Amino acid sequence: MENQPKLNSSKEVIAFLAERFPLCFTAEGEARPLKVGIFQDLVARVEGEQNLSKTQLRSALRLYTSSWRYLYGIKPGATRVDLDGNPCGELEEQHVEHARKQLEEAKARVQAQRNEQQAKKRAAAAAAGENGEATAARRERKPRPASAPRRKENAPRKAPVNKKPRPAEEANHKPVTDISVLKLGQTIKVKAGNSAMDATVQEITKDGVRVALASGMSMIVRAEHLLF
Repeated sequence: MENQPKLNSSKEVIAFLAERFPLCFTAEGEARPLKVGIFQDLVARVEGEQNLSKTQLRSALRLYTSSWRYLYGIKPGATRVDLDGNPCGELEEQHVEHARKQLEEAKARVQAQRNEQQAKKRAAAAAAGENGEATAARRERKPRPASAPRRKENAPRKAPVNKKPRPAEEANHKPVTDISVLKLGQTIKVKAGNSAMDATVQEITKDGVRVALASGMSMIVRAEHLLF
């Protein structure tokens, strides 16, 4: 036990529990409802392994049971399980209703944060536009140099050039405006500069959507960088 590496974060503890008790915990996908009082069972079974303390186990269990994927699993007819995957009774209606409210509140917070970020972007864009108009006005008032050639009155004007064409990938896909409509395992696009990469939804979190890229890389992406 002295040579075992210390688990430093709740996510690392959850990954350890998913490996140690695969019929109870899972590191990805929809989670199964846990037995009432499972914390005491965990303390009895794994305290001291990987230098785990009660505080670490309690924090990891709190993070696990407050995640969206766990709350999605709290639904009518679902059965609670113990550490070995044995059924421990069906969920009570009050527990299902509590989980539903928690999920709605979490989604509302994410939507509020997204609206705030979008409002800041619009304000910044408006400010940039005003500065651009003021700069253009100053340029118009500036006298033309005497050596500059005059444009012939009948010469056709050149069509404006769009220096930043809209990427073809983005034009053919719709942006994701509500991450709650996404499903685990769904294929989507992730914007990266002027291109869009294929990705698969692994988890929907408070901070965004965890996706797996074709390269095998896993990352959390905000909604504004996702396309259907």
